[in-house]
Amino acid sequence: MNVNKALIAFIKAGIAVIFILLIIYMAMHFSGVGFDFGYRIFTESAVDKAPGTDVVVQIKGDMSAAEIGEMLEEKGLVRDAKLFELQLKLSAYSKKVKAGMYTLNTSQTAKDMIVIMSGDTVESTEETQTTGESK
Repeated sequence: MNVNKALIAFIKAGIAVIFILLIIYMAMHFSGVGFDFGYRIFTESAVDKAPGTDVVVQIKGDMSAAEIGEMLEEKGLVRDAKLFELQLKLSAYSKKVKAGMYTLNTSQTAKDMIVIMSGDTVESTEETQTTGESK
């Protein structure tokens, strides 16, 4: 009888050790995946190197960040729609994306695209340039 009790205790201890090791492995794996994803939010590079390819996209007023991300991924402008969605939500431009037609490029980062779609770019025109001539 004592041998059976000892064997059962040994098996329970073995199962507990295996369970603890499994939890440690999962924690390490998912923390690595989480760190990688978090790191990519702030450092994701462009899909292509310059000069890239121009792509025209239409943003509608009722589009969510997820829908914009999915569209940009389908058009080859970003690698991961979910990552773009988080980049947009965490940016200062979160609620500033404006409806309209935009020409984006595969050599632009997600941040560059977000800035353009928010209309926060400064374009110089002849009317705003000064020539320095006095009349």
